[in-house]
Amino acid sequence: MAHMKTYRTNVRIGNWNEDLYLEEVNLTMTNDGKVHFGDVVMLVNTGGEQRECSAVSINADINDLRMIPSPGIQAPCSVSAGRGIQACVRTAFIITSVDGSPEGSTLHFEQSFALKTTCGFASGLYLTSDMKSFQKHAKKSRLQEVNLNDISSFMSWWKIIYFDPQERLEYEGQPVPANANVLIIHCKTNQALAVLGNHILWTTYDKEYELTAHTFLDSHRAEEDNNHWILCTSDSAGKGLVNLTHPQSVADNEELTQTNPDI
Repeated sequence: MAHMKTYRTNVRIGNWNEDLYLEEVNLTMTNDGKVHFGDVVMLVNTGGEQRECSAVSINADINDLRMIPSPGIQAPCSVSAGRGIQACVRTAFIITSVDGSPEGSTLHFEQSFALKTTCGFASGLYLTSDMKSFQKHAKKSRLQEVNLNDISSFMSWWKIIYFDPQERLEYEGQPVPANANVLIIHCKTNQALAVLGNHILWTTYDKEYELTAHTFLDSHRAEEDNNHWILCTSDSAGKGLVNLTHPQSVADNEELTQTNPDI
């Protein structure tokens, strides 16, 4: 009997790893410095003690793939914080409305939204979490688990708050800036999205950091840099990522809008 191929190139399962890691995704180029519903962003933590810069990433292996009804990732699927900072299918998330806000409208601090992977091979899954239990928790740290699911529910609702607690009330209800440090809070459990530098996962892609929903507070009751995230977009020229070494502040975005009132 003639040899039959296990995979065909048109179903894309045979090179699924490359599809997720190498297939480029165009991040949104924001002209007003704000985050909008429908924007495609990367969720980037710029690092800290024991941690390099990393991005929230799909952490799929061969067991997470499906063939029917179309090739792609099946839910639930795990996530991690990968150190390969590049815009690709693994790292791209769409800011998605859960309250009827139209696409293109501005996301505001404290406003609920969802984070969805791109369609196609990434299957349009939602970043989801729930209260930890004896049976359900993060693999290494045993803190609150974060994963991807195909159902949009209250467990996939998140909100953005300002990273400095002393100025948080001042910014409540204001537009969320792109490319600035913020906190991403899980609405149901009120825990902040966090990357753990001391918990390493061996993944198909490399050694990566564990991702969890847990608020880390310092002695001043301020969230630590494990909880600081940038909703990263393309630069204004559309040539690549913004400078992650010096993320913008909310004040930078306000100055940009004031000095360029037409954008």
